[in-house]
Amino acid sequence: MYNKFYPWIISLRLKTIPLSLSAILVGNALAYWQHQFSFWILLFSLITASLLQILSNLANDYGDEIKGSDQNNLTAHNRGIQLGLITLKQLKIALWINIFLCILFGLILLIFACNNIYELFIFILLGLLSIVAAITYTMGKKPYGYIGFGDLSVLTFFGLIGVMGSFYLQTKVFSLSIILPSLGCGLLSVAVLNINNLRDIELDRKSNKRTLVVMIGKCMGRYYHLLLLLIAFCSLSLFAYNKLQTIWSGLFILTLPLFIKHIYMVFQFNTHKEGVPLLLQMVKLALLTNLLYCLGIILS
Repeated sequence: MYNKFYPWIISLRLKTIPLSLSAILVGNALAYWQHQFSFWILLFSLITASLLQILSNLANDYGDEIKGSDQNNLTAHNRGIQLGLITLKQLKIALWINIFLCILFGLILLIFACNNIYELFIFILLGLLSIVAAITYTMGKKPYGYIGFGDLSVLTFFGLIGVMGSFYLQTKVFSLSIILPSLGCGLLSVAVLNINNLRDIELDRKSNKRTLVVMIGKCMGRYYHLLLLLIAFCSLSLFAYNKLQTIWSGLFILTLPLFIKHIYMVFQFNTHKEGVPLLLQMVKLALLTNLLYCLGIILS
């Protein structure tokens, strides 16, 4: 027997939210390092980012249900719509409510953060673009998540826009050097998506969902995963070495042995079931790395 909140709790996928907040935390840590920091900007940035992640999760469920992408995936039937506990109409209403909340808290954030009409206009456009990107990942006639552009979207919104946008809202400064931690943070999130796609490659093929891994194959997908992690670590390290220049800035390197073990497991697993714990492992590693990086920035 399920309680009335259970279908929505599992559909919101709250476990995905901490990872989505990593870019916001890194951007704000960098701003704190530059002695430019507002608690209210941080708070409303985190709320808005959380709502956008929830919107993406709900839209993903809606789009996959419409297209029947999870019909062959019994292990995916752990969300409200797949279990038959939420109807498409209810999910659509939830999507509209979430969009309203994204706009509301996004505007509150910009009222606190923007100093002029030009900044307000640019960030309103970025906010609307984020909403559209969250919805069209699996929804619409040509969802970009079904044609191999999911990785680029995650890199853009979970890395470049997330970190650099957060940094700018606090400091009102655009710095090219911030591209390095933005890239590192984004690539760690792309690695999470890649593990998900490696795990689901056979199921995605059956559903005509052409993720990047489906296009390049499982073998190349493993090497692609290794490349993502190598570039991420190099990007984070270069910024830490060139800009922070303290012993604390290397705290994130403590996760390196865990990543080596993770990569070994990525090249060994073969079944969908074996890929499930790997996905959770990658989420934890990405989150831990970003948190240690933030701590290193603050202590620097």
